[in-house]
Amino acid sequence: MKKQHIQLSETDIAYLHELIHAGVASVRVLKRARALMELNQGETIEAVARHQDVTSETIVNLRNRYRAQGLACLQDAPRSGRPPEIDEKLRAQIIALAASDAPPGHKQWSLRLLAEQSVELGYCQSISHTQVRNILKGRTSVGIAKG
Repeated sequence: MKKQHIQLSETDIAYLHELIHAGVASVRVLKRARALMELNQGETIEAVARHQDVTSETIVNLRNRYRAQGLACLQDAPRSGRPPEIDEKLRAQIIALAASDAPPGHKQWSLRLLAEQSVELGYCQSISHTQVRNILKGRTSVGIAKG
């Protein structure tokens, strides 16, 4: 006898079905959606975990989050930690500054000069030449390459 771990409403089933077949959601969201559908159909937690290539604990946590939050459980929770220091506006300002003519007395922009000028122009309170380099190379504010 199969145990039904959750009871999805018809609306939830229709939404999950559409989400799965549209194929535009992230892999995490799709795995969660498929897992919810399998749990609703009476699959065991262990079987769902095997199908989704996750641990049984992950499926139990998803089931509990669904019971508490509904379909909001599909989305990632906000991450803790320090917010990014460099936002898109600052990034754009520094890139534009680097594309402009160098100041008088300089043949071209140096990374240190760009950092100093960014602070002088009030773009930010402080920024290192390393952070400027990472911005110009298309890296994140902590210096880790994207992708």
